[in-house]
Amino acid sequence: MKRSQKIGLSITAGALVLSALVVMAVPFIVRKSGICAYTVMFDNKFGDQHMKTAVALLELYKTRHGRYPDDLTDIDFMGDWDQIVLHSVDYSPNQQRTAYYLDVTRGWLCKPDLRYPPEFWQGTGYRGPTEPEGGDADEEEP
Repeated sequence: MKRSQKIGLSITAGALVLSALVVMAVPFIVRKSGICAYTVMFDNKFGDQHMKTAVALLELYKTRHGRYPDDLTDIDFMGDWDQIVLHSVDYSPNQQRTAYYLDVTRGWLCKPDLRYPPEFWQGTGYRGPTEPEGGDADEEEP
């Protein structure tokens, strides 16, 4: 490899590392800046979409496979826009993969404040964070 190629490769690698650090620092900077007070409406709108996308993907996966996935990355046939949930939703299935808990950690820029009526969860495997780990999908929804 020529010296000029090594220099070019080093510059490219450095730029990629610097870009990754900036991308990772943005959420921290946004939260610490106080901007979240001004983005509540957008965070709730985007967060609501992330939640509904995650629920739809999980329920379709269960229909196809008979249980919920081990991880959100295991979901098959995920569209490009659906992949946003991988970075904005925390997914916690129970040990038997018959129920799960979701927490939307990011809406547009900050964590949204989401609340749903019990009817929203009817027929899903969702269980609240305080419910037993071994919850079964046929139990009464929260």
